[in-house]
Amino acid sequence: MNLREEAAAIEDELIALRRELHRIPEIGLELPKTQAAVLAALDGLPLEITTGEGLSSVTAVLHGGGPGPVVLLRGDMDALPVAEESDADYVSGHDGVMHACGHDLHTAGLVGAARLLSAHRAELAGDVVFMFQPGEEGFDGAGHMIAEGVLEAAGRPADAAYGLHVVSDMVPRGVFTTRPGPMMSASAGLFVRVVGAGGHGSRPHKALDPVPAACEMVTALQTLVTRRFSTFEPVVVTVGSLHAGTKRNIIPDDAVFEATVRTFSQDTAERVAEQAVRLCEGIAAAHGLTAEVRYDGEYPATVNRAEEADFVAETVRELFGAERYLEMPEPNMGSEDFSRVLQAVPGSYLFLGACAGDDHTLAAANHSPRAAFDDSVLADGAALLAELAVRRMRRGLTSSGATS
Repeated sequence: MNLREEAAAIEDELIALRRELHRIPEIGLELPKTQAAVLAALDGLPLEITTGEGLSSVTAVLHGGGPGPVVLLRGDMDALPVAEESDADYVSGHDGVMHACGHDLHTAGLVGAARLLSAHRAELAGDVVFMFQPGEEGFDGAGHMIAEGVLEAAGRPADAAYGLHVVSDMVPRGVFTTRPGPMMSASAGLFVRVVGAGGHGSRPHKALDPVPAACEMVTALQTLVTRRFSTFEPVVVTVGSLHAGTKRNIIPDDAVFEATVRTFSQDTAERVAEQAVRLCEGIAAAHGLTAEVRYDGEYPATVNRAEEADFVAETVRELFGAERYLEMPEPNMGSEDFSRVLQAVPGSYLFLGACAGDDHTLAAANHSPRAAFDDSVLADGAALLAELAVRRMRRGLTSSGATS
């Protein structure tokens, strides 16, 4: 089978599907229009299809012609609360919602992989699970699908798992990249409410002003990173939301801020949680105030099995040429709920450059209202996912060495 040529033959259909999905972006765990489009695109294929009970997921299982490993391929489907700024003729039809992270390409690409592998069902020694997932953007859709049984959808546990994510500004268009070991960080949320007592701005001594204390916390959190953690132990704390007051001459009763925290080890995450909470509470106390602090763990780090990342790199080089693969020099501080799949199943995540312009270094990043992705990469993305499944099944053994 020549999956690359077969993918090129359905490229126009995949592009049409991607653009249909781009026009109907949906947020969170409930994506009824997206789910319907995926089900229509899979109609007629020899797949066992189930939909989620608590979310708009689609799980499709392809049973091969002979026994062998179970390979899971994942594509996330949800969009972001971003107002699109684009002059394309297939812009979002939902105000304030946009496929700003390329999940429309992921979904169309996974449909392509399902079509390619379905055409060779009799030749496959094993089964493939196609995981169409809602709610990646902060809703833990992977966790929900795992709880509903996606990892055992073929009737036995998955032996390997692969996922692909397009990027607009990290690597040139058409270039695949991954790395062994930690690839993306764990994420957590820090939520702080500084409680004081409001008053007139002209008489701050008669009030308990929460604003200076909140500002001190924001800067102290940066010092916490540089003074309590080794420079060789990556930690990022970014305050992305800070709100207080209604008018310049009114001291408010409270001030609130939220921060995202990124780490790569469980030990580091636990230490940040303990010390960040203590820091904020201590600063509040020093000002005669109180602080209500909540620290919520979100996604674990995305960690690729070394042998699986090497397998992905080898497959890309053989299928597309050495110039189409670039090993990531360092992990990415973004986070992914595919990490939950990789905690349970050996596998690898990878990125695919999909810059719409000639120079990816000048492109708007994922999540930008101006993010643009070139759907000419769809066929190659679908071909690679399908090829990974075929080659992994041919290996015939799980990573633990047990016979499948």
